Amino acid sequence: MRKKDCFYVGTIVNKFSFKGELLVKLDTDEPELFTQMESVFIEIGKNLVPFFVVSSQLHKSLLLRVKFEDVDDEATADSLMKHDLYLPLTALPPLEGNKFYFHEIIGFTVTDVSYGPVGIITGVNDTTSQALFEIDRDGVQVLIPMNDDFIKEVNRDIKTITVDAPDGLIDLYLSE
Repeated sequence: MRKKDCFYVGTIVNKFSFKGELLVKLDTDEPELFTQMESVFIEIGKNLVPFFVVSSQLHKSLLLRVKFEDVDDEATADSLMKHDLYLPLTALPPLEGNKFYFHEIIGFTVTDVSYGPVGIITGVNDTTSQALFEIDRDGVQVLIPMNDDFIKEVNRDIKTITVDAPDGLIDLYLSE
């Protein structure tokens, strides 16, 4: 399995017991979605290694208590500390309406209700306090905040997102 075909689930942050149980800090708003996993990929070095889940349950908010097959002692559990967990993109539940995963909108065309066609989404910048669409318009990068109030329609069939950006925002990037 290649990392680019997977999504980040969380990081192993602590041991729970001397029998090899681990605590995973999940990167999600819906931790209950991950309590029924049968297997997961753990990044070891530059490889994703499959591990089978024996049991899992939520433990205090965003922590998942996990018991992996063949991880039966503290030494083995220690070797997995601070490692990241991944699942295949196919394991993501499909989203509907104007909700989307960042990876799925790469290549979508953005159209503004006032401005018209803006360009093609090349990425998402989520390192700022407000995630931003990174849009290429003929070699010029346009950034539009991913605000629910701005996103008017996501059409997966024709790969478009219609936005209503604040007046003048797009012109800031395109005027010389």
